[in-house]
Amino acid sequence: MLDLQGVELSAEERELLRHPAVGGVILFRRNFVAPEQLAALTKAIHDADERRLLIAVDQEGGRVQRFCEGLTRLPAAARFGALYAEDERAALGAARAVGWLMAAELRSVGVDFSFAPVLDVEQGLSRVIGDRAFATTPEAVSALATAWLEGVHSAGMAGCGKHFPGHGGVVADSHLELPEDHRPLRALEQHDLLPFRRLIAGGLEAVMPAHVRYAVIDPQPAGFSAFWLRELLRGRLRFEGVIISDDLNMGGAGVAGTPAARALAALQAGCDLALICNNREAAVAVLEAVVDWPMDESSVRLQRLRARPGLDINNAERRQAALSAIEQLSASSSV
Repeated sequence: MLDLQGVELSAEERELLRHPAVGGVILFRRNFVAPEQLAALTKAIHDADERRLLIAVDQEGGRVQRFCEGLTRLPAAARFGALYAEDERAALGAARAVGWLMAAELRSVGVDFSFAPVLDVEQGLSRVIGDRAFATTPEAVSALATAWLEGVHSAGMAGCGKHFPGHGGVVADSHLELPEDHRPLRALEQHDLLPFRRLIAGGLEAVMPAHVRYAVIDPQPAGFSAFWLRELLRGRLRFEGVIISDDLNMGGAGVAGTPAARALAALQAGCDLALICNNREAAVAVLEAVVDWPMDESSVRLQRLRARPGLDINNAERRQAALSAIEQLSASSSV
């Protein structure tokens, strides 16, 4: 999965998307001006290749929302947690309503899925998670993320939980460096892994592993670790969905070598899709490195990430309920 440079598909990019190793496109703020323009861009991407490539975006809400103008400004996940502390039922209803709205708006402009929900548990440590996490306890994160995913599913969209097995217990930002978490597996199983376990049982379609090394468990960061991806995620948690690497251009991925080496290491560890952003030269090198990688099983899994047609994404009552929920979240205790 790779990125694009602007608001229209160039002739060079149109040709690049036909490469047999390309499985999808991730969009950023630079690719967006207005909903109508975005709809034209996603149509051009889908028309570029008969495989109808997957299209994704980070549309979590709060400080991680790529598309804003003409779409609803979504609250940060921690807002749901603040309301949950006051009124659990209202918070769960709000999470369900806003999850539906996010998915319905993205589907209306041709996007298949968002890289969400964040399933990390906020522990007052991470420089990069913070209010992107729903709450400070795994129980609250699990409940709110489950409700949010129910809303997403009701709009015909898949979910992608991140950052497995949990990014909340480290200070460093994996965009810049490789964080190390020194907790034993038992501690992670009793805390950070609980939301992943519950969401997987509830039908979560995709998981993104963290560029974090859990040093006393495995020397490889989770996204390059057969233990984390094959033994624990596939084996013990019985996850049958898609595993998508975090961006291989991030500083935390550098331990695996060149971009091509990183992609091969991620696939060998158990990822179905290698994500490479904001480095076109590296993306081309990755495509050439993985062009012969066997994808039969992964290709079947990837089909689950396509937006499902036929569901009502223009329901005025649901939209108003979601907007009312956002107002309620804004009025709840400050985060």
